[in-house]
Amino acid sequence: MRYFIHLGFDGSTFSGWQRQNATSNTIQEVIEHTLHKLFKKPIPIYGCGRTDAGVHASQYVIQINLDEAPTFDLKFRMNKNLPNSIAVFEVLEVTTDQHCRYDVATRTYDYFVHWKKNPILFSNSSFYEDYSLDFDLMQKATALLSQTTDFRAFCKQPDLYDNTNCTISHCGLSVNQPQGRLRFTITSNRFLRGMVRICVYYLLEVGRGKMTIETFKAILNQDKKLKTTYAAHPNGLFLSQITYPNLQLDDAHNLVTILRDGLD
Repeated sequence: MRYFIHLGFDGSTFSGWQRQNATSNTIQEVIEHTLHKLFKKPIPIYGCGRTDAGVHASQYVIQINLDEAPTFDLKFRMNKNLPNSIAVFEVLEVTTDQHCRYDVATRTYDYFVHWKKNPILFSNSSFYEDYSLDFDLMQKATALLSQTTDFRAFCKQPDLYDNTNCTISHCGLSVNQPQGRLRFTITSNRFLRGMVRICVYYLLEVGRGKMTIETFKAILNQDKKLKTTYAAHPNGLFLSQITYPNLQLDDAHNLVTILRDGLD
């Protein structure tokens, strides 16, 4: 029997999603330890994608295989035993040919930035103190991202992939100047290592006047190569939506709804 477990997590204190070594603290390890405790045996889990250290997910899906249905309320028991930084929203029985990673139709990432000090936003939005940004230029750069298919230039390790093409179905920038906040959102059929944070870093460079639109476009088109590729801070990034062809996740639990207020 196969189950999809819909959950969310605050990645601030974790070394990312994927199990690493004996001294690492990853979300995968914490969940597998919890399931081992509940079922009294190892229960391997598979995730819908990777997140880096410090990155969050307001909608994430894992899958587990069980020999028989749980005799207890799995959602309740997991939430009782997981740390407060990880919350289970739904446990969904699916067919054994469904896969939480390979069946994903689209993923959406939200990245939040604030430039006025705000203690409430500290963990869930990247603070770029007193940045003076040209939002019109940033909107133009965002439009160029929407038109791009090959993101090799904005990938941390492009040689890991057979190809670096992504189909962007939505890409947008929303700004709330009185609050000193902005939101970058992007939806695609796939993402490359570090892609979203690299995009945000150079959008900010355009907004600060440190990079021209022409240079930004030339880098995207691979007409000009970056000597060193930089990425924006991890704590502003959320994997915020996962869609499947034949499965509807309950979006009522989506934690980024709060952060999106005023930035839609």
